[in-house]
Amino acid sequence: MKLPTDLNKIWGFAVRSALVNRRNVFAVFEMFFWPGVAIFSVGLLTRFLQLDVATVTFILIGAVSMNTIQIAQLDLSYALLYSVWAKSLKHEFMAPIRLSHILLGSGLVGLVRGLLVFVLMGFLSTWLFDMELGRPGVAGLILFLLGIFLNAFIIGALVLALVLRFGQRAEVAAWAFSYLILLLCGLYYPVSVLPPGARQLAQLIPLTYFLDYFRHFYGFPLASAHPLLYGFLQSVIYIFISYALLYQTLKNALKRGTLLRLSE
Repeated sequence: MKLPTDLNKIWGFAVRSALVNRRNVFAVFEMFFWPGVAIFSVGLLTRFLQLDVATVTFILIGAVSMNTIQIAQLDLSYALLYSVWAKSLKHEFMAPIRLSHILLGSGLVGLVRGLLVFVLMGFLSTWLFDMELGRPGVAGLILFLLGIFLNAFIIGALVLALVLRFGQRAEVAAWAFSYLILLLCGLYYPVSVLPPGARQLAQLIPLTYFLDYFRHFYGFPLASAHPLLYGFLQSVIYIFISYALLYQTLKNALKRGTLLRLSE
């Protein structure tokens, strides 16, 4: 029995993204090398500073989250950038596909890669720096990972919108967006240390609440009374906004002939 047409199209983009990653040594390199470097560098820094176990855990959670989101959103961000680099963007949309096929297919591979990074960094954190990654339990880990991947999806969708608007010039956004968000959400420090204006911006970022939720299992007080409620509510709202923005950007790109200029 064949899969429905939409599922076949989603699966097609997932396979394409997986093949690109398998044949690109740098994609494999960035999935294992940089997360490993991040854990070693951050972990050894905490030892040099002789931080207590709780503070080390606080910082390592931030390092694991940052690299997981960064890797998870790249497949989505690069879904159209690969076509821009290959000068074949117009062919992408000549086929009977929708944005949802691209987002779900590429996002599926990003989810798998992000999960692998999370497991790798969690193992290294536990083995080398005595972090108890399993303390939140299975339910806590699943909810935290779901929050991370929703944030990665939002970032990736926004980058895609920039690709359709600016072409190759948007390449830097694939990294810059996530770093900007991670700077504000209290990755390596409590949000309370941010200046007042930045602190208010942090409250508009879903990841802030998911980090708050996950860290409370390690003895840190909740900054929000209902972190999961605020985190998932904001995530759903931002997903609809980012998809609507991406859809409108695609319509404008078709009208202006941007797809033709980015193709041969």
